[in-house]
Amino acid sequence: MASEVHFASAHVKQLSADDTLPAKFGRMLDKMDLKSMFDEKRVAVKMHVGGHLGYTTIHPLFARLLISRLKDAGAEPFCTDGSFSMSAAKARGYTEDVIGAPIIPVGGVADKYYVEKEIGYRSLEKIQVAGNIADADAMVVFSHGKGHGHCGFGGAIKNIAMGCVSVETRGWIHALMDTEFSWDKETCRHCYICQENCPGGAISFNDEGEFNVFLHHCRYCMHCVTSCPEHAIEIREEGIRYFQEGMARATKAVLDTFEPNRIVYITLLTNITPLCDCWGFSTPSLVPDIGIMASDDIVSIEQASLDSIKHENYIEGALPDQIKMAEEEGHLFWKIWRKDPYLQVETAAEIGLGSREYELEEIE
Repeated sequence: MASEVHFASAHVKQLSADDTLPAKFGRMLDKMDLKSMFDEKRVAVKMHVGGHLGYTTIHPLFARLLISRLKDAGAEPFCTDGSFSMSAAKARGYTEDVIGAPIIPVGGVADKYYVEKEIGYRSLEKIQVAGNIADADAMVVFSHGKGHGHCGFGGAIKNIAMGCVSVETRGWIHALMDTEFSWDKETCRHCYICQENCPGGAISFNDEGEFNVFLHHCRYCMHCVTSCPEHAIEIREEGIRYFQEGMARATKAVLDTFEPNRIVYITLLTNITPLCDCWGFSTPSLVPDIGIMASDDIVSIEQASLDSIKHENYIEGALPDQIKMAEEEGHLFWKIWRKDPYLQVETAAEIGLGSREYELEEIE
């Protein structure tokens, strides 16, 4: 059975503020029955606030519009992201004065506030659901759709599986791929870009210039592999399907903490870059802005979002020089990352999170 996905196009037909994306977003929210879902509920708005020099996260105006509508529906909203990202939020304009709601760390100030949930999938025995997610009555999964080096696409599933859990859990999920690193000392030119891009501070070089990974701090995010200009670092990737399936199962565990009809998914398909916002910098958009999608079905909104990002709309020259696009046919993100972005959606459907069949309702 097809699920409904609301769609507000970024295309502007006439030079009127009422025909632009923020205005359409407001009308989209007005069409949704937010009151029945969120009245007198404490609502977590889960978004990614980015970091460092990144500037292509969700614009604060859209967050403000969403918070305003949630309050009108009787909700008590708060915005949240990773426990160590609060300073990054302020730098991008996500403050209570601007967006209208407090911003709190998802797992407490030290990322030690969580609730454990059993998973039992390969090496992923359990996950730690962030405490401020588990405590909420309801949630808006407010995602920025973009590329992702591990799973091809980062949307709602990635926002939950990587953002509603502890940092340690993210490492466990990434480790489903494999944990074996290799380093080519002949190829390495010791530029230390890998070390600079390691979010966990796991990479070091000894006095002899040899590459080391401190696995206790490693998040298996592969930033080192991707950023190395000489391709001197490799990690076994045979388990890419396991990683995507692990994300889907972690997502289900998080969603199961909520009552039915307490979650809505909103994905902004603007500033669609090849890299996750966690890299801390932005590159040019791969395709023109598409718009905003919303649904109460996570599988449908992920499927619709991916379907809307088309290779034929690729903006020539948008990819960083280090990333080479495959010549074979396939989804744009497969051509960039050689990873099927639909795998996570496929698994999410198989474990009962929603339908891959959808109907778009465009907001005029």
